[in-house]
This record gives sequence, structure tokens and C-alpha cells, in this order.
Amino acid sequence: MKKDLNEIAKLEQAIEKKYGTAATINPKGSWDEEKERKYLENLKNQKKNPKEKVTEDQKGFIIRENKFKKPTTDRDCPVCGKYSFLSKDDIYMLKFRCCFDCYIQYVEGREERWNSGWRPKN
Repeated sequence: MKKDLNEIAKLEQAIEKKYGTAATINPKGSWDEEKERKYLENLKNQKKNPKEKVTEDQKGFIIRENKFKKPTTDRDCPVCGKYSFLSKDDIYMLKFRCCFDCYIQYVEGREERWNSGWRPKN
């Protein structure tokens, strides 16, 4: 299939008319040696300090890296001591601080007593 250069030019002109010249500029056109050097330098810095929080000001915006960290959940049930990777246990660990099995045995139907601090004796 041959590309019709006139058709391509018409499409580019229509895109430029609707969205502005920035939509049709080749990204490589504004890249130079100085930007490449800064980019490579930033890559090296990120490899050296991957957990270090970096704040940059770009066009009036503040960008904070590593702002959102995945919350860690304790995998050991404080009631029975069971270790689990099940997602249903995660839900009950976050809400009731016990695994699903302990929820069924001790908490279900007695949430008020559980939330007031009662725990089974070992």
C-alpha cells in the first residue's frame, strides 16, 4: 500500500489547525546535546539514590517522586499467629487485625465487643 503524501500533509495540517503546532512537531527536533547530558546525569543520580525523594520544579509544578508507597501489611495474625498471603486475610487484617479464620471464629456477629478491645485468651 503506497502512502499518499498529499493525504498525509492534509492530515497534519488538520491536526495542527485543531490542536496547535505542538501536536505535529517531531519530539526529536527539540532534543539537543545539553538535554541529553542532563537526562543521562539524572539517570545516574536516580541509580545511586533510588529511594531518595527528589523534588523538581517544572513550569510551576512541584513533582515529588516516591510520594506514594505501597502500604505494608503484617502477614502474621496477632490472634492465632497464622502466616498468610491470601487477599481475603489482608482485608480482615486491615479492618479487624485478625485473619479470616479468626474473624469467623471470634468476631463475626460480635463486632462491638471486638472493637471495644476484647480478644480471646491463648
